[in-house]
Amino acid sequence: MVTSLLIKAESFTPPGPADFDLPGIAGSGVTKPMLQVVLAAILVFAFFYLASRKRAMVPGKLQFAGEEAYSFVRNSLGRDIIGSHDFQKFVPYLFTLFFFVFLNNFFATIPFIQFPTFSRSGMVYGLAALSWVIYNAAGMVKHGPIGYLKLQSVPSGVGGPILLLLVPLEFMSNILVRPVTLALRLFANMFAGHLLLILFALGGEHLIQMGAAYVPVGIVSWILFIAVAMLEVLIQFLQAYVFVLLNAMYIAGAIADEH
Repeated sequence: MVTSLLIKAESFTPPGPADFDLPGIAGSGVTKPMLQVVLAAILVFAFFYLASRKRAMVPGKLQFAGEEAYSFVRNSLGRDIIGSHDFQKFVPYLFTLFFFVFLNNFFATIPFIQFPTFSRSGMVYGLAALSWVIYNAAGMVKHGPIGYLKLQSVPSGVGGPILLLLVPLEFMSNILVRPVTLALRLFANMFAGHLLLILFALGGEHLIQMGAAYVPVGIVSWILFIAVAMLEVLIQFLQAYVFVLLNAMYIAGAIADEH
């Protein structure tokens, strides 16, 4: 009996990175995350188009929801971070980015989809690269290319030989490393959270199949699956918020007069 249980235990294949390598749909090069990106863009556009199509002084429920969502991003992620003088031109990007990221994260919780788009690193790096172009372009438009690079690389109030050490470090930190860390933060959280869900779901099923003695442990595993799934909804929102918050901070730093 012990041997039989050991064989059953060893037959369990733990989830890993290979579970995120989804095959192409119908043998094509189009994968599920690709379709999710397109679907998220369509849904975000459709919702806010419908919410703003029939604007009225006394808003209906849909208009009210759209206005509250817009105000949340405009005020807490735009005006409060970038500043009241320059924030408005960046609000459309921050607004779209927040709901696009959140919906792609939330796909992990929606039945029959149940896959976070940004658990694929390539998707996140593409989004981080777009952000990198935008905040660097904003800084160069404001200060000029040379002035911007100087602002980002040379700390104010510091001089002398120490600059030989600080300038390369500042350049790497502010220009080269930011998009990498921006992407990794979102990717790692979505990847790890979904991996935990797979582990508790499949692990619980496997424990129950091992025999009556393991049924209580398998049920506990499924309870943990439900608890982690509920926690993931909060994390999905927080990661979208943090991603856009950092974008706003990078834009604010790029257009600021001093580093």
